[in-house]
Amino acid sequence: MTLEQLRIFVAVAEREHVTLAARDLNLTQSATSAAVAALEARYATRLFDRVGRRIALTEAGHLFLAEARAVLARARAAEQTLIDLADLTRGSLTLAASQTIGNYWLPPLIQRYRELHPGVAITLAVDNTDGVARRIHDGAADIGLVEGAVDDPFLTSRPFAEDELVLVAPPDHPWAREPGRQPDDPRRGPWVLREPGSGTRAIFEAALAGLGIAPGALDIALELPSNEAVCSAVAAGAGVTVVSRLVVACALKAGVLTRVKLDLPPRRFFALHHKEYSVTRAQKAFLELIGAG
Repeated sequence: MTLEQLRIFVAVAEREHVTLAARDLNLTQSATSAAVAALEARYATRLFDRVGRRIALTEAGHLFLAEARAVLARARAAEQTLIDLADLTRGSLTLAASQTIGNYWLPPLIQRYRELHPGVAITLAVDNTDGVARRIHDGAADIGLVEGAVDDPFLTSRPFAEDELVLVAPPDHPWAREPGRQPDDPRRGPWVLREPGSGTRAIFEAALAGLGIAPGALDIALELPSNEAVCSAVAAGAGVTVVSRLVVACALKAGVLTRVKLDLPPRRFFALHHKEYSVTRAQKAFLELIGAG
């Protein structure tokens, strides 16, 4: 049984006339009659009584007509769903982002995406870089946004933006008292850092290696699980830290923290997607919006 056979049957049943149904469907009379006959033969059930030149639905035909109409209605609804998804008038998008991106960089872009595609439902989970990569690997999110490259053969990784890491200290810290001077011995700190597994921590340790400083040589006072906790601890005098300029922009402007000179390379943001999953229209539109399309 095909949708075309159902469509022809319904047309004939509603008109009780093969010729009129064929004309309205833009089919030949023989093709229309053959479709109805194929249904009757396939299920050994008479759907119409032929009385002279007139046809009339049998009891089985009446019962089948209701079901056929329902199936065609569901088919039209399914087709409309695909059309809506293609036109981005419906759909869903699940994002996972590392903390700097999710809390500071991404919100304005999510709002822009919602303005462009209001019918697409968006959810966002914030985690550290390792956690975001796991979510994409496990299929728990569609697109991941992280600070730094991720080594996972199952994931694609596309750069889409750059960020600046800055060294900050409380205003009364010795390093903050000599504006423009780079610390003689960055190992001393003391340091307040994000937890291992965060993109900020990994990139900072790589930058230290470029300066000839082993991460294990740092005087680490605290390891904290969020940018906000790190900055609060530094403002309270617990030490110094390296974070995204996005994270400390307001604190620097307010004078709560002071920027200290330290040459750090820019870091890149990367969009992650699982290689074995197709990219939907909603996902493609988002990647294009952030410059990773």
